[in-house]
Amino acid sequence: MTDETPVPTGPEPEPPVPGWPKESGERFDKAKALAALGHAVYPTRFTRSHGLAAIIKDWGELTTEELAAKAIDVSIAGRVLTLRSHGKTGFATLTDGDANLQVYVRKDGVGDPAFAVWNLVDMADFIGVSGRLMRTKSGELTVQATSLAFLSKALLPLPEKWHGLTDVETRYRQRYVDMVANPEVRKTFVARSKMVAAIRRFMDERGYIEVETPMMHPIAGGALARPFVTHHNALGVDLYLRIAPELYLKRLGVGGLERVYEINRNFRNEGLSAHHNPEFTMLEFYTAYFDCRDVMAITEELIENAAIVATGGTDITWGDTVLSFKTPFARIRMSEAIANALSKELPQPVTVAEVEDTAKLKAIVTTEAFVAACRRKGVPAAEYRKLSHGKTIESLFGDFAEEGLIQPTYVVDYPVEISPLAKRRADNPEFADRFELFMSGMEIANGFSELNDPLEQRARFLDQIESRAGGDDEAHSMDEDYVRALGHGLPPTGGCGLGIDRLAMLLTNSRSIRDVILFPQMRPEGGRRAE
Repeated sequence: MTDETPVPTGPEPEPPVPGWPKESGERFDKAKALAALGHAVYPTRFTRSHGLAAIIKDWGELTTEELAAKAIDVSIAGRVLTLRSHGKTGFATLTDGDANLQVYVRKDGVGDPAFAVWNLVDMADFIGVSGRLMRTKSGELTVQATSLAFLSKALLPLPEKWHGLTDVETRYRQRYVDMVANPEVRKTFVARSKMVAAIRRFMDERGYIEVETPMMHPIAGGALARPFVTHHNALGVDLYLRIAPELYLKRLGVGGLERVYEINRNFRNEGLSAHHNPEFTMLEFYTAYFDCRDVMAITEELIENAAIVATGGTDITWGDTVLSFKTPFARIRMSEAIANALSKELPQPVTVAEVEDTAKLKAIVTTEAFVAACRRKGVPAAEYRKLSHGKTIESLFGDFAEEGLIQPTYVVDYPVEISPLAKRRADNPEFADRFELFMSGMEIANGFSELNDPLEQRARFLDQIESRAGGDDEAHSMDEDYVRALGHGLPPTGGCGLGIDRLAMLLTNSRSIRDVILFPQMRPEGGRRAE
């Protein structure tokens, strides 16, 4: 029995996808042989008595004598991972994703017809086995087969050296192989599923209503980001794939839904990196009569609960670091985080007052020492000369301070200029009543006291339009209907957007966002472009 790629035997159409075999070769021949024996190559169903993990849990510690005394009969099914034949006997290891278990097949135990089927099995095929639990001479828990059912023929073998498959292109592009080759990948996505279920349960138990808002928007709003554009033929209009559901969810607040949330897919036409995928998942929730501080309190409670459900505790291993998800999380002002970071890079200490003073900060970013610091960081110092005060603060934070926020930390007091949907602080109107949550140098959540004054909101949108005219293609567009909605009255409201993918990265110790997205966006195979 071999596991070679079939060899073509004559002119055939081009294969539909890379790696697809021509319809000849050993695996195809075996499929035809199975059909000739009267067996369905792809039957409809099979009845299992147990999953493999349950068998190991319930009886994996029993001795050979105890297994014999109990006479435990089971019916199992799974993919063939290993295969060894020895004349009239053979062994295979099956997996059902949760666990692996060995089966032992003897010709005189299953009969000639079933053994003929056994001789047509390849690695990666699916089979069903009924039989009695035993231990081999080496002590391995095994099902000794009394019957055998063929369940699905794998016409493609698993890739060469599939055990511990490490090629990232293959892993992400062919996730179905990745999950077979690397069992920990399946565990990652099970943990992510538990995390999302815990978040949904947390929100439901606190009286939040889950809703669904449009994924195609006439105006790209709710965030500062570049959208994907599509066209609706029947309406004859361009639409934008959702960059955030925020403005629709707040419309529901106007309509009387005081606690509302959505676990949503968002799309942003921006770069790819270890922390960015153009299609990603977020939780957004809004609470009437909450302010920014109320939102921070419930957000950290939600994250702590999700960590406990997904991992069993609040201490999370991230690379060589242990992150504590125990509440309360640390808090720091944005200008303070910048001052601390710049003081480590420049010869003279930088104060919070200097960061918040337009002229003094402009003087700092034009010094030779700052230019040298930018060179070390690999960021363009010249760009700082063109930025407004609020944009300068935003860039300094991203370039110098963000990476140093390892433990869960709320950054508060953002410039109003970069927070067009947030209320001003009553005690300092130059700053927004806003926070972002950082962990391991990544933004995990963004929230604020929602701006509910329709006149000020319209003025902020007009400011954004000016920024767009000045070349900022991520500036917010005018949304007159949203302003009209606010005109009907939105109660004091606190809102938050939480990155599901990045939180999943942290809870599963995954270094790339692609490791926690089942099917991340990839370039076409072979560099092909879609026509």
